Amino acid sequence: MQASPCLLGIDLGAGSLKATVVTRDGRVVAAQSADIPTHEPRPGWSEQEPQDWWRALCKAVPAALTRAGLAPTSIAAVSFSAGAHTSVLEGSDGRVLRPAILWTDQRSATQAVELWDTAGEEFMRVALNRPTATWTAPQLLWLSRHEPHLTRAAQRLYLAKDWLRSRLTGGWETDRTDAVGTLLFDVSADAWSESLCERVNWDVRKLPPILAATALAGTVTKAAAAACGLAAGTPVVCGTSDTSVETFGVGSIRPGDATVKLATAGTISIVRQAPEVHPTLINYPFVMPGLWYTITGTNSCASAHRWLRDRFFAQHGSEAFEIMDAMAAATPAGAAGLLFHPYLQGERAPHWDPLLRASFIGMRFHHGPGHFVRALYEGIAFSLRDVLEQFRARGIDIRSVRIAGGGARSACWRQVVADILGVEVYLPRVTDASFGAALLAGIGAGLFADEYAAALACTEIVARTAPRADGGALYEELFDLYRRSHLALAPIDHALSRLAAKELTR
Repeated sequence: MQASPCLLGIDLGAGSLKATVVTRDGRVVAAQSADIPTHEPRPGWSEQEPQDWWRALCKAVPAALTRAGLAPTSIAAVSFSAGAHTSVLEGSDGRVLRPAILWTDQRSATQAVELWDTAGEEFMRVALNRPTATWTAPQLLWLSRHEPHLTRAAQRLYLAKDWLRSRLTGGWETDRTDAVGTLLFDVSADAWSESLCERVNWDVRKLPPILAATALAGTVTKAAAAACGLAAGTPVVCGTSDTSVETFGVGSIRPGDATVKLATAGTISIVRQAPEVHPTLINYPFVMPGLWYTITGTNSCASAHRWLRDRFFAQHGSEAFEIMDAMAAATPAGAAGLLFHPYLQGERAPHWDPLLRASFIGMRFHHGPGHFVRALYEGIAFSLRDVLEQFRARGIDIRSVRIAGGGARSACWRQVVADILGVEVYLPRVTDASFGAALLAGIGAGLFADEYAAALACTEIVARTAPRADGGALYEELFDLYRRSHLALAPIDHALSRLAAKELTR
């Protein structure tokens, strides 16, 4: 039986929800996940049913407590994280009006271009970020034009982690990081922007109050306790975006610290003393008080890895990822001239082009399964190198990174990232967003003095991967070919996307 108190972090990921039980010294005593289906009613669309999130929580939390051998009363506090931008609309009766549009959804690309063309300067000045289809604001503009009856009926907008938290507490709040992620928040005024809301036909009064990520947002109600297995009265801390708690949870807590994330999307984030406002970069307030993190990334990372598994390695069942990783490790660098562009859902940085398409190029008869896995690892790392060059163009470089996400477990993939980025890669003992969320719960419950104390007490580096001298020249040449082939293929990608759109309208 674990000694109290323990902390519970809940992360809502792109395809699953994870509940992690953590001791106050940062030891993970149990973790449990539950799958969440994603629906794609049209190409480029990605939606989930919020009730599926709640069902996943009610499955994962009791299972995690059972695995930990804990009574519900042993949980001192709980907190949440989730991907930014994903919103839930509720009507006056508290019912969800439609499926949640995920941050990966590309339907609002036209609206994003419109907002950039007509109000780009205002968005950059007020919200510090450029409108793209990833953000909530273009999604709301799309909804106002295609489903206006729903936007009129909506009385509350929740961000994903806030809606899930509200099932425990009945409250309606968000934190500053997720507020900035809507593209409707005036950073300098520290308030919702009426002007930006008007740009997307949204009533500012339908946006939630703002709390600190570590603030107490309520306690678990009796009804919620009966459904999810927590004790009534358990403190619930606000929480924040997954990228913020991941960066925090791996120990990147000081200006200049960098984190690479190999998860559904691939990202590079750098902790900063102030935002770096530029159309190719994304800025969020960090969970560390007074600091920001600047981030940008590639749309398809672990999602592309999972796609390859599901399409070509499903016969290996639960061992598929391990078998794929062994194949990649046994394949020489460069994958015998096979290149992969990971644009399965268009691309964010540095292209911001939803019409790009994925490709394997350079295929010959001698290429086998291991070459394709290796090329996928390398192609995603090349895409991250593309991202890193956006920082370097602004005079922001990195000497080392901490690595997070499911892909970080692969020693082969860590080496590929180190070689292609040209930096030393540090693997923390725990890299999950749910772990960082648990630490926030501890701060909010008063078990840690502050954010620095929590991170220093609970994070630890367990492996280091240095770039290999013999890999640098090969990967530099391949990166040049990766970029040149992207430029050559982009017009063809656009033509194929237009052709596919025509077929859908017939």
